Amino acid sequence: MERKEFRDLATPEEARAAIDSLSLEGGLERVSLEDARGRVLAARLDAELDVPGFDRASLDGYALRARDTFGADEADPARLEVVGEVHAGEEPDVAVEEGQAVEISTGAVMPDGADAMVPVERTDIDGEGDDVLVRTSVAPGDNVMFAGADVAAGERALGPGTQVTPRDIGLLSALGIDEIPVRAPPTVGIVSTGDELVRPGEDVASSRGEIYDVNSYTIAAGVEDAGGEAVLYPHAGDEQDEMERILREAAEECDLVLSSGSTSASAVDVIYRVIEEQGELLLHGVSVKPGKPMLVGRLQNSAYVGLPGYPVSAMMVFRTFVAPAIRAAAGVPEPRAATVTGRMAREERYAEGRMRLMPVGLIEDSDGETLVYPVDKGSGATTSLAEADGVVEVGPETDYLEEGESVTVRLFSPDVRPPTLLGVGEDDPTLNRLLDGLENPRYLSVGTRPGLRRLREGVPDVAVAAGPLEREIDAAELGRWDREWGLITRAGNPREVEGLADLIERDLRFVNRTSDSGLRSSLESALESVAADRDASARDLRESIDGFDLGLRAHESPARKVIAGEADVAIGLRETADRLDLGFVSVDEQPVRALANPDRTGKASVRELAAALEAEFGTEADD
Repeated sequence: MERKEFRDLATPEEARAAIDSLSLEGGLERVSLEDARGRVLAARLDAELDVPGFDRASLDGYALRARDTFGADEADPARLEVVGEVHAGEEPDVAVEEGQAVEISTGAVMPDGADAMVPVERTDIDGEGDDVLVRTSVAPGDNVMFAGADVAAGERALGPGTQVTPRDIGLLSALGIDEIPVRAPPTVGIVSTGDELVRPGEDVASSRGEIYDVNSYTIAAGVEDAGGEAVLYPHAGDEQDEMERILREAAEECDLVLSSGSTSASAVDVIYRVIEEQGELLLHGVSVKPGKPMLVGRLQNSAYVGLPGYPVSAMMVFRTFVAPAIRAAAGVPEPRAATVTGRMAREERYAEGRMRLMPVGLIEDSDGETLVYPVDKGSGATTSLAEADGVVEVGPETDYLEEGESVTVRLFSPDVRPPTLLGVGEDDPTLNRLLDGLENPRYLSVGTRPGLRRLREGVPDVAVAAGPLEREIDAAELGRWDREWGLITRAGNPREVEGLADLIERDLRFVNRTSDSGLRSSLESALESVAADRDASARDLRESIDGFDLGLRAHESPARKVIAGEADVAIGLRETADRLDLGFVSVDEQPVRALANPDRTGKASVRELAAALEAEFGTEADD
């Protein structure tokens, strides 16, 4: 038999390129939530409902009308009539009118008429128990978690490529999702070759040079750790026909075939001849030690990699070249340590005298240094953990963590992969589509004003702002686009709403966005123009609109109130109205800007977002 010689060894880079040229993907499948942990999402999942789905009390206390408490304090409390009580899990059977209050439990549905609640510790019951004395004033929305405050309908929940963790499962459960589309793990057929091999559990004849098959099991474990599905085949001898039969069977059933042994240049190592005759041999021999006699090729419709026979060499080659390719096909991140050291991205004050378990996110700056930023929406918010990568323990003696201070982050799992891009700001459907094309971005829909504030603090890579900017900001504009906004009505516009004048002059129930939203800013600007035309006060016009001061957080949430019959009109985007089959009355177009941290413009993910914006809108980013 002709002996195969190693003449021109491939470089490690060439070996990686050869493996990368192979298709290892296992396709797509749907799995139940019970089987979702560790799987990789194949498509974006958007929230189809608000979480919570109702306005709920954040504390034990009394639900009331905020205006009835204005001016109340310890010396001069407001006296309100207690007209009922509402407990968690029950539907309120009482409404709050002027001068009234309802006793309410944490998590209970806010009764009609109430727009705030006061904690029980800031109240007293009078002697007969019919009235409550409120010893503080509250504003509309105080101590209330409004519908959609945790997760808002229409909001991007999880993006494609997300490896589902237990906290993600909690988020999906809260959204009522019981089945998700995921990448099917690549199936990897494992074939150990050599007449001398015996499977563990069988008798081994050392006198004949037999040894136990180590590679099949160690490689199978490595495949599973990398996110693949290992399939063990009977070991093949050194006879070419038998070896060919087993390899062909594995190739018919698997996305990748891994063999170990029979790859060297000796006369009995013939596996490369099988690949040359039955497929395509891309590479034979790599300039590494250990692991020189590696094969890369195709066998029928399957990818193929031949590993050395020695267990140490086989695992070294597998870990260095093959495992990353399996992880890439499965969407599984590279492993890392369970703790990470980084620098605080901004100062965080804390002085409560108790140890704090602070959820944090991780992001890298342009120099590759790890920055740590707090992630905390409150104890009732599921997404506090969904948006975090780990926890920093803050001791009870710590008053604050300084910007730049070194901290140790305990990751939620060793598999945590920090985002390549951290964006904050306005919730926008166009932006969501652009983010789908990036690798592992994280976007926090905090609103325009908080997004710009965080950008000034230097934490995120990018902030997205909608509407007029209140002041100049030191940032590089990556791109901008316009979106049409206006008034959303029920389908067919049964109340015949024609414009902003109807909100001011007619008895219409309106749903606004929060004051942090760019849509709210544009609405206020438009109302100022109306006020100027009428020689009236913009404040008076705002106060004449029923519901102006109570806003919801994300762009679809107000429209959902219209669908539920809880409002006649809502502020929103034309895209939202079209998607939900609702009526729309246009008011104006609003600019949306993607602004980059000036210190991060050279970061690869920021450049990728800029390129996506240029491709979408044909504009170039500022230098």
